[in-house]
Amino acid sequence: MSFSDPQKILDQFKLNTGRAVADIGSCGGYYAIPTAKMVGPMGRVYAIDILKDMLQKVKNEAIRNQLYNVEALWGNAEKLGGTRLADAIVDAVLICNSLFLVEDKNTFVLEVKRILRPEGKVLLVDWKDSYGGMGPQPSHVVTPETARALFEKAGFEFERELKDAGEHHYGIIFKRI
Repeated sequence: MSFSDPQKILDQFKLNTGRAVADIGSCGGYYAIPTAKMVGPMGRVYAIDILKDMLQKVKNEAIRNQLYNVEALWGNAEKLGGTRLADAIVDAVLICNSLFLVEDKNTFVLEVKRILRPEGKVLLVDWKDSYGGMGPQPSHVVTPETARALFEKAGFEFERELKDAGEHHYGIIFKRI
C-alpha cells in the first residue's frame, strides 16, 4: 500500500469516456485533472470547491494540460442547490479527502444525490484515521461504517469497497437508486 494515489483510485472506479463528473471539494485538482483525461474531450468535469484560490489552481492545471473539459465552479455543497449544478446532470460524483471537512453531512449527501443521475455512482475516498499531524483531527474522522450509513440513509446503495485506496485512506463506491 502507498499514500493515496488519485490515478490508481480512479482506475478502480472505471470512468468511461464521455461521462459528466462532479469533483466536490476538488482542492487543487488532484482528482479533477486525471478524471478529465479519463472522460476525454466529450466528457465534462465540474471541479467544485468553496475556496476560490483552489479553483484558480484547477483552472491553471487544466490549461497546462490542455484540458478544455474542466469547469471550475465556486459552490457550497452543504446547501441544497449549493453546487450550482442542475438536477441529475452528472454520471458520477467524486468526494475525495473532503467528507471529514463537511459540517452538515446529511445535506451534503442530499446535494450529491440531487445532481447525480439515477444509477449514477459516487466515489468516496477519505481518511481511515487521524495520524498525528497528517489528516483530520480524531474528532473529524468519518469511518467507513459512518459513511456507509450516511449514504444508505439518503437512498444510495453500497456497491463495493476499493481494494487499494492507499495506506491511510479507504474508498467506497455507492450507486444512486
